[in-house]
Amino acid sequence: MAEAHQAVAFQFTITPEGIDLQLSHQALQQVYLSGLRSWKKRISRLKNNFITGVYPASPSSWLFVVIAILATMYTRSDPSMGLIAKIQEHLPVSQSMSLQCQTVVSAVLFSTLLWLSLIFTMRLCLKQLLSYHKWMFEQRNKMSTTTKVWMALVRIFSGRQPLLYSYQGSLPNLPVPAIKDTVKRYLDSVRPLMSTAEFERMTTLAKEFEGGFGNKLNWYLKLKALWASNYVSDWWEEYIYLRGRGPIMVNSNYYGMDFVYVTPTPIQAARAGNALHAFLLYRRKVISQWLLRSTVPSCSYQFERIFNTSRIPGIITDAVVHWQDSDYVAVHHRGRYFRLWLYQAGRLLSPREIEHQIQRILDDPSPPSPGEEKLGALTAGDRVPWAQARKEFFSSGVNKRSLDCIERAAFFVTLSDDEHVIMGDDPTPCLDRYAKALLHGKCYDRWFDKSFSLVVFKNGRHGLNAEHSWADAPVVAHMWEYVLATDCFQLGYNEEGHCKGDVNPSLSQPQRLSWDIPAKCQECITQSLSVAQALADDVDFHVITLRDFGKGRIKKLRVSPDAFIQIALQLAYYRDRGMFSLTYEASMTRLFREGRTETVRSCTSESCAFVKAFEDVCHRLFRMACDKHQNLYRMAMTGAGIDRHLFCLYVVSKYLGEESPFLKEVLSDPWRLSTSQTPFQQVELFDMVNHPEYITCGGGFGPVADDGYGVSYSIIGENIINFHISCKHSCPQTDSHKFGALIKKSLTDLDQMLSAEQKAARNEQNTGGNSTQAKKDL
Repeated sequence: MAEAHQAVAFQFTITPEGIDLQLSHQALQQVYLSGLRSWKKRISRLKNNFITGVYPASPSSWLFVVIAILATMYTRSDPSMGLIAKIQEHLPVSQSMSLQCQTVVSAVLFSTLLWLSLIFTMRLCLKQLLSYHKWMFEQRNKMSTTTKVWMALVRIFSGRQPLLYSYQGSLPNLPVPAIKDTVKRYLDSVRPLMSTAEFERMTTLAKEFEGGFGNKLNWYLKLKALWASNYVSDWWEEYIYLRGRGPIMVNSNYYGMDFVYVTPTPIQAARAGNALHAFLLYRRKVISQWLLRSTVPSCSYQFERIFNTSRIPGIITDAVVHWQDSDYVAVHHRGRYFRLWLYQAGRLLSPREIEHQIQRILDDPSPPSPGEEKLGALTAGDRVPWAQARKEFFSSGVNKRSLDCIERAAFFVTLSDDEHVIMGDDPTPCLDRYAKALLHGKCYDRWFDKSFSLVVFKNGRHGLNAEHSWADAPVVAHMWEYVLATDCFQLGYNEEGHCKGDVNPSLSQPQRLSWDIPAKCQECITQSLSVAQALADDVDFHVITLRDFGKGRIKKLRVSPDAFIQIALQLAYYRDRGMFSLTYEASMTRLFREGRTETVRSCTSESCAFVKAFEDVCHRLFRMACDKHQNLYRMAMTGAGIDRHLFCLYVVSKYLGEESPFLKEVLSDPWRLSTSQTPFQQVELFDMVNHPEYITCGGGFGPVADDGYGVSYSIIGENIINFHISCKHSCPQTDSHKFGALIKKSLTDLDQMLSAEQKAARNEQNTGGNSTQAKKDL
């Protein structure tokens, strides 16, 4: 193979005179430069890890402490109160070291210990400060004195330039709530969903659990919280994600969309070139731990596994495996797999060079080998057959080498022959097809186990499909925003639509991966594909983009945008089904170390009362419902949620081998309305005034329940809200297009109601003002 010969740095032949060794100086130079890059990255990691390790102090502060101690000793005073002398007595020194030198060494050791003690004290103080969360429950314009003092102290103890992982050692651990508090909140959340008899029965079960078995389970959780960084996250990752034996495609993986109304270039290879270069620039920022811009310290551990990560199937449970570094990506095109190197001699290839390499793959006429074309379907079907096939057919030989290449790649790239054009006065049908293409595609043209896959379509449009177990959507969305902005506003394209820069024709060809797939394995691939295809065909998807209704308009109504949308979803669901449902809204808990998500139970007694009274235009109930939702959201973020605590209690009960009727019934309730907001985090990267068309449509996910809806929404800027609605065709009670129309109507109705309320309030104020003026005139 050509690529194998190019990788050889030397050749030798055996002759009668001996061994004739021929070295390739160019190849050896490439090896040297690659190794040099690797060592630079290691040194950079060590440096940043040291800076993070001594945070909130700085490395230079050690020198300040040493100089201060030595200067004090020079004045004949002892700041150590005899400790330096004690250290000097036990200092193992040679006879050649003078007494003065011993004193200096002892002083330096004491200074270092004092410096480390100060770091520990500052970190402990910062940890206590970050445990204060009452600021979240205060109105923006009415900040208390306590919160103002807290903010000042956080700035003092935080240092001047925190890096990405600087706060990891200072973040508080997620607290374990009291059993009585969780039970009370749970009963409050299910009250509007149950009849009087059902609620009385559930109350009895809850009280029995609270007074007996629950306290025993909670004791184990408190013990775990003292020992582990987070008492939820490891169990959540394992039991919710990795132990699921069904397909992760549609059920777990989610997607992110490209710009909606503009495609920067119609050239597929060029778009891929800029995108791949931007991804590697982002990885460089993660490795170098770029300066943290967030005003609120939050956990960043999920960023560690964005790249070089893959989910590995197992019989009982899967595993998430992360490799330290990878210089290439795995590429799929027309049923063939390639290894595409993104570095040469330790240098990141330019976008134009990557485009050239991608074009080589697109121009490669070779057909797939037997069984290769639909190999990716193994990652789309059930997990146990995939684990068995991996063990039997991919544990040795050429198949293992090729599979290792895919799993160890920085990420996965699909070069699709499909086109998705968003056009016409009503782009909705195009968006719906585009969403399904990103969510599942052909079911075999992705590697759904990779941390994320970039999908580049034939006409230059692209998108993202991400695996869920290793991180949550906000982390992936942060990376995707950077890639989109860098692609268009920093890298750009020339007049012909190609990437900027020059082509390097000396680059070696992308390496075609080889497979030897027997007939039995091909049968496994066919079975997995049939399972995945049935699941994909059942997905009903609808995307709505509202360009004249955004958070700016909602904020003028003096309502939280998220609460406004959640109440609108409750109203839409009630109009659709004539009933209320247990509603899931994801909230992040990254204010705590290794925090992931918590559930906000958006269907409350207050929201149900408002929806039922909506025809009477009950404004007061709407405000109460919004306030209740905001309070629940803040409680979830500050560790006072319901569902993660109940989930962990259930896990402990399983370990103890004891059943809890209360927990069993609680965790069997389906989430028929599952919602999530995709935050827009880096507004500064986009110019929405001069380039309003360069905005993403957000992303979405599949339905959680067979008879329910999955709703993802993103609030972009001041004037745009996007909704991604999913359900299943097999359920006659659900229809994504009908539900989308009801969401639109609910938003409009709430807007009209609140606008009328504000207008009436202004009229009343004006009338009162005129009456007062008339009285003055009299």
